[in-house]
Amino acid sequence: MSKRVLLAAAALLAFSMPASAANMIGNCEVTGEKGSIPIANPAKAGQLTVEVSLPAPIWWNGDTPEAIKDGMEYCMAAEIAWRAGYDKLEVVNVGWDALIAGQTSDFDLAMSEISITDERKKIHDFSVPYFSSDIGVLVRKDAPVDEKSIKSAKVGVQQATTGAAFVQDKLGITDVQVYPDQGDMFAALRAGQTDVAVTDTSIVLAEVVANPDKVEVVGQYKTGESYGAIYPKGNANNATLDKIIQSMIDDGTIKKLGEKYLAAAWGKDPASVPYFNP
Repeated sequence: MSKRVLLAAAALLAFSMPASAANMIGNCEVTGEKGSIPIANPAKAGQLTVEVSLPAPIWWNGDTPEAIKDGMEYCMAAEIAWRAGYDKLEVVNVGWDALIAGQTSDFDLAMSEISITDERKKIHDFSVPYFSSDIGVLVRKDAPVDEKSIKSAKVGVQQATTGAAFVQDKLGITDVQVYPDQGDMFAALRAGQTDVAVTDTSIVLAEVVANPDKVEVVGQYKTGESYGAIYPKGNANNATLDKIIQSMIDDGTIKKLGEKYLAAAWGKDPASVPYFNP
């Protein structure tokens, strides 16, 4: 082959290839500039370490840290890592009670659909809010519960959640079964051990996607809650991590992730779920 032909072939190949491959962490395409808002001393050198309490489908797609490659909060964490200057993200699964009680360590932030509350602020620092959430009511399709009958129903809640506090303090329900995690709470409902499961609307909508023939969301209560990331109290990197998350809000990154992972997966706008009176 002549030199001229080789040059022409090379030019054609260069033209047909994309200018640059997408930057990826897991299955998440990271779009910000790497290291644009750097943190110098992460909990573990050379990476961002993020805690979560699994399972958390749609937000973290996978049952174990090793299996998770995408999801709303996973891809948020990947983008945070990238903008902080790292292409390595470690996911650490922790118990919900230990996480909320501040009994975990050696992490940079925790993201696990965590509602920001004044009580929790006594233990943790929180990021700027990145998602608004109310409290949803999940029931079995073969045993529906409505706004009135819920007051006398057997209600399942997850321990140490705002949903658990709402059921007992605001609704005054006394027949309450408390479970250590979401999976146990939903399994009990499907098995007929409870009549209702109450937790964040976003979470119960995800359960309907997983079991559409068995459960449905019949209502929600307006609480004005917002999700935020938990930071170790007083950590020097917290303000910088906040700047990263705010930059993702400002440039539309979080909105795009929500459209990709949340709106499509739920099959409906949470705002379309009718509101119950407490």
